[in-house]
Amino acid sequence: MPLVPYPTIYEINTWVWLSDLSAKYATSIDLGRVPAVEWDAIGAFGFDAVWLMGVWERSPAGIAVANRNQKLLEDFRRALPDYRTNDNVGSPYCVRGYAVDPHLGGPEGLALARAELAKRGMRLILDFVPNHVAPDHPWATEHPEYFIQGTQDDLRNDPGSFLAIGGHVFACGRDPYFPAWTDVLQLNGFNAGLRQAVAETIDSIARQCDAIRCDMSMLLLNSIFERTWGGRAGERPATEYWPGLIKAAKTAHPEFRFIAEAYWDMEWELQQQGFDYCYDKRLLDRMEHDSPQSVRWHLCADPAYQNKLLRFIENHDEPRAAATFSPGKERAAAVIMSTLPGARLYYEGQFEGRKVRLPVFLGRRPVEPHDADLQAFYAKLLHAIDSPIFRQGEWSLCERAGWPDNQSFQNILAWTWIYGQQRRLIVVNLSGRQAQARVRVTWGASTWVLTDALSGAVYQRNGDEMQGEGLYVDLGPWNCHFFQCNAASAGAIAQ
Repeated sequence: MPLVPYPTIYEINTWVWLSDLSAKYATSIDLGRVPAVEWDAIGAFGFDAVWLMGVWERSPAGIAVANRNQKLLEDFRRALPDYRTNDNVGSPYCVRGYAVDPHLGGPEGLALARAELAKRGMRLILDFVPNHVAPDHPWATEHPEYFIQGTQDDLRNDPGSFLAIGGHVFACGRDPYFPAWTDVLQLNGFNAGLRQAVAETIDSIARQCDAIRCDMSMLLLNSIFERTWGGRAGERPATEYWPGLIKAAKTAHPEFRFIAEAYWDMEWELQQQGFDYCYDKRLLDRMEHDSPQSVRWHLCADPAYQNKLLRFIENHDEPRAAATFSPGKERAAAVIMSTLPGARLYYEGQFEGRKVRLPVFLGRRPVEPHDADLQAFYAKLLHAIDSPIFRQGEWSLCERAGWPDNQSFQNILAWTWIYGQQRRLIVVNLSGRQAQARVRVTWGASTWVLTDALSGAVYQRNGDEMQGEGLYVDLGPWNCHFFQCNAASAGAIAQ
């Protein structure tokens, strides 16, 4: 079952989700024991894939480090007021080993979960963390050459950035702009032996799932790695880190897919190195902080680039959308991200309106009220995009215009989808003010019946007018039209 060009993906915080299910059913639930009705509920949204975030074996050494970090403990208590020490189950990005954690059901439980997803037409995505591993990962003692190393002077002068293990001093993992992460060891992306070991690791992961999301992928680009570590990394290799790894994995597993967590405008570079999708954090930032026109500029990028972006308004690293946006703006942002080309990512709890951003270390979360209106909105939206036209159709940005005395059209964003005889038109007012525009739609039938999939409203409009001066739209703050468009015979035009 190949992954469609523009898939919808559902991210689940696996440990927390299973904790919730265990409480719901008053028995221990792991990946191999999830009731069928729970898989059915996920499948009912029409997702193409599920990302089970954080399935790999967690690190006792990493937990101990986190329990000494006062800032982390403050974050834990802020998110979970009744926090207890055993709620810290360890970071899923402090990996002790790429085997499914026994608490979550081990490899057998994961295999059963994957089979249940496949029954419902969904593929499985897992994590890979290329930049670092836990201090108690076997490589730390068996292959110290795989790591960036330091000296005793480094350890004395900068104890927050180096760790001593088994007679070696290792650098803690980091990116070039922030202090070191004290619970992980930095892998040396320039080391040939490490690259071979990583290829074997990815092959093992690829046997257990259909795609991987690669954490902080840009840190392993040669230019960034060299800037971060300089001479400590040794000589810069002639080849980049990712292309060979991706090629090897896809040779053995042709339908396997790679997703890059990517920032710093490195998305295009990572796409060129073989990634199928890269995070589109820019879209989220522009929708949150910038003008509608800046969002439009972002959407004017080359289609080959757009088609390989992963759109989202929240994930486990970002604040919750319900806490970031007003209710109206969240709905507008959700319609935008859900109807653009590329992959679309939704995070468990997003539909219910959860507002607490849970640290990934925690194994349970606070009770929060569910927003029934928001759930109903997302149910309609996900149903509306559960169609081949949004998975493999042709997307086009629409021109829109206003009047000399009314420039509110600049707050309107609009685009179309075409797939065979199917047509969709999306129009969004990305502002807190009423906005009017003429939206040009170049389709060529004499009359169109426009049915709004979200509101249920039905209109007939003249095709010549839509192609010429454009379809007239008048939208309230944060409102949108999600039109399913059908050609009709010429006739009276309803208002």
